[in-house]
Amino acid sequence: MTASNGRKYFGTDGVRGKVGTPPLTADFALKIANAAARALLPEGGKVLIGKDTRLSGYMFESALEAGFVAAGVDVALIGPLPTPGVAYMTKHLNCDLGVVISASHNGYNDNGIKFFDKNGGKLSDELEKKVETYIEEPAVTRDSQSLGRAVRVDEERVRYQEFCAGIFPKHLSIEGMKLVVDCANGAGYKVAPRVFTSLKADVLPIGTSPNGRNINDGCGA
Repeated sequence: MTASNGRKYFGTDGVRGKVGTPPLTADFALKIANAAARALLPEGGKVLIGKDTRLSGYMFESALEAGFVAAGVDVALIGPLPTPGVAYMTKHLNCDLGVVISASHNGYNDNGIKFFDKNGGKLSDELEKKVETYIEEPAVTRDSQSLGRAVRVDEERVRYQEFCAGIFPKHLSIEGMKLVVDCANGAGYKVAPRVFTSLKADVLPIGTSPNGRNINDGCGA
């Protein structure tokens, strides 16, 4: 992991590294979520958490959820969804923050944590620095009446699918075209084939059997 612009943990694209090597550990994920809640949502709010298909994503999802809920922030868990989809759905679902757990094209041994603001944009350097100041402090746990709530919103992924299909140029058509869609066993393994199928293409999807360890393995980019 390489931090930048005077930040200890955040690099150019969130916090990234090899799973199990600090800072990509379960306890750090809890701390950064708790810190983000205290730094950016001191009065509470709602956070959307999405991920790709890496095995470690389940661990980090649970840790982030715990950190936010302990600090009094509600959490919506949307499951596997491409990074732009998490950004889009953060705004669409009126969330105050979005978090995606992903290391993009890297192998399954790596992972990362990236934050979005309420409009689906990247956090500013200043806000990331603010979050980092809270990471060094002990995590807080509110009393039972003040804890956040966590819910699963997997069914909302269809909204991103509809958005992608909806922005396809109206004057163009792929109806009847035979398309091979390589999903790299990654976050788009459900959404991508459905988007092209909804546009009436003849779709042959490959790389749609993620097992937690085969993301980008012999497929994709």
